[in-house]
Amino acid sequence: MFSLRNQQTIAAPAAVEGFGYWNGQDVRVEFRPAPVGTGIVFVREDLPHQPRIPARLEYRIEQPRRSTLERDGARVEMVEHIMAALGGLQIDNCEVRVTAAEMPGCDGSSLPFVQALLRAGVVEQSAPRVIRKVTTVVRIDEEAAWFEARPGTGGELFIRYLLDYGPRGPIGRQSFGLLLTPESFRKELAPCRTFMLKSEADQLLAMGLGRRTNPKDLLVFGEDGPIDNRLRFPDECVRHKLLDMVGDLALCGCDLVGRFCAYRGGHRINARLGTVLLQTAAETQRMRHCA
Repeated sequence: MFSLRNQQTIAAPAAVEGFGYWNGQDVRVEFRPAPVGTGIVFVREDLPHQPRIPARLEYRIEQPRRSTLERDGARVEMVEHIMAALGGLQIDNCEVRVTAAEMPGCDGSSLPFVQALLRAGVVEQSAPRVIRKVTTVVRIDEEAAWFEARPGTGGELFIRYLLDYGPRGPIGRQSFGLLLTPESFRKELAPCRTFMLKSEADQLLAMGLGRRTNPKDLLVFGEDGPIDNRLRFPDECVRHKLLDMVGDLALCGCDLVGRFCAYRGGHRINARLGTVLLQTAAETQRMRHCA
């Protein structure tokens, strides 16, 4: 195993409250420091015996439009924005104690979680973080979408997304990429919000979902752009896709080194690539620089 940095946790507990986009249920999320080697673990405080669900790909189950984890019948849904905040800030060990199955939607971004975690403080621990390096081209194709990882240089992770809903929709073609660091994540990706078309929102409402959510809680696009809302970046949609990518790849449980590019991808293809990478990416000799 190869490490360029030590593991990290938070210095003190932090909490975020809100309601789930899908079911509208109130939920409280409390982040707590955790020892070396714990990883990210969700704890369902509202269930008997408070079951623990490790945030790892092996516990991921398929659900539309969100990333969900399940272990022994206990489930946590819509974890991608929390995982993006933790992964983007390089917080490796943390208990995430929740009072309902679905995570709070907040404003549709990772920013509320990032702000809470930074207020708590990030501290280094006395053990190295595992890194997996992409050593060969890995590509997943899924209908019109694809996701590809290539070897990079040094210990860097570069991510890019190509968004394309066609020439006639209200969301134009967008492309964005960056070298992922805690600083670049905080500034360039964390504020970027979930988005959907009004037609998609109407379908969800017809199914009885999202009744507590309104266009001010996320980006809903009509023919002329966002409804009752304003973009934080001209290309906020493609940036949010990268936020989701960071959250989904954080389920690998290690730092990834390489160059990643996705076209029209989503949670499922992100998870598929992560699974392949865990099987193929190199684990080289461990380098220690512990305090």
